[in-house]
Amino acid sequence: MTGCAGIGTRWALSVSILKYYLYKATKAVEFYRPIMYLFFLAQGLSFTQIAILEALYNLTTLFGEIPTGYIGDRVGRRNSLLIGTSIIALTLLGIGLSNSFLPLAGLYVCWSMGYNFRSGSEDAWLYDTLTDDLSEDEFARVRGRGESVALAVGAGAAVVGGYLGSIDLSYPWFVAAGVTSIGVVVLLSLDDPETYKRTNSEALSLRQTVGIVRDVLTRRQLRAFLLYYYVLYAGVTYLVFVFLQPIFETVVLDLGVAQSQVESLLGWFYAAYSIVGAVLSYYTGTIERTVGLRTWFLVLPFAVSGALVGMYFVPLLALPTFLLIRGLSDVTRSFAGQYINDRIETLGRATVLSAMAMVSGLAVVPFQLGSGVISDTVSPLFALAVGGVVLAGGSGAILLWQEPIGEKRG
Repeated sequence: MTGCAGIGTRWALSVSILKYYLYKATKAVEFYRPIMYLFFLAQGLSFTQIAILEALYNLTTLFGEIPTGYIGDRVGRRNSLLIGTSIIALTLLGIGLSNSFLPLAGLYVCWSMGYNFRSGSEDAWLYDTLTDDLSEDEFARVRGRGESVALAVGAGAAVVGGYLGSIDLSYPWFVAAGVTSIGVVVLLSLDDPETYKRTNSEALSLRQTVGIVRDVLTRRQLRAFLLYYYVLYAGVTYLVFVFLQPIFETVVLDLGVAQSQVESLLGWFYAAYSIVGAVLSYYTGTIERTVGLRTWFLVLPFAVSGALVGMYFVPLLALPTFLLIRGLSDVTRSFAGQYINDRIETLGRATVLSAMAMVSGLAVVPFQLGSGVISDTVSPLFALAVGGVVLAGGSGAILLWQEPIGEKRG
């Protein structure tokens, strides 16, 4: 009987993971990502206004992450994901219909709230689901496979989005809204993990939740990791995604490409961008075993900062640099999730993960505003080079204070 129960649990876990992969495939960001900032520029926005939009997004993250994480811990991971996915689908539709700064500013706030509901709850759901079967050590591998599925689907979506954008820059947003809505249907078929259900989540007060977050952040090594990855690395690499499109446009036009071909070429570039990320994400578990989390995090910031500075002097290097940083981003996020999840408890897990995202969102704001002004004054390439210098200097300073990655789980 015990063997049958074990087989049943394994089967349920496999079905849940397959549904998780399907949900990841509906995130649809690659439809609009190749033309996102070109769309904003076409609506008459300046780089500074685009930076303000991104800052609004992250300020909303700042004020919304802990409350939405708390809701996720109280009402369930699945329900929190449902709320967030529904908000995102409606927001994407609204962005495609907008044509000026003020409506976009309001929609950016809604967009951020949607991701607030998903950010901590998604990883918390996955980690607790794996804990049901005592497979929590597989979190980085399974999450990496999920990102790989999303990116593989995104490769085709990027090509479609690029061609749709060459017809009308609003079309990719509409298609993305429809595909994201499919995620709502998938989530309705999921259930919360037994590990979560066994916790006394209904008695979890907001004060107790804040206390859990405070206790986690008082651990010196976790504070160092928070600064090292969620503040510095995440803040600087976020700028890459903001400035990729105008820099790509400048580089390919300098190579003699016609202006009318830029959007479709961006679609193909984002497809390559997604494929590189998909391949690396698929092998997240292998990379973890071969390289190790400690070596990965100690080397990565300095490699990325060198690439960002180098492409300022040789602009053509921007293309492989963007592919490199894109490919590494999801693997690194999976490793960070594994590291943090291994060091926190089930009760309050979504809130703690949301708090990490909240701090990251706050830290990104000065990077965004500063880079927007620098880009309007000098150029986006120069802004990214400055970001590379800040990343190397800041990472070095943190390492002198406290090594952020321990060998053993705390």
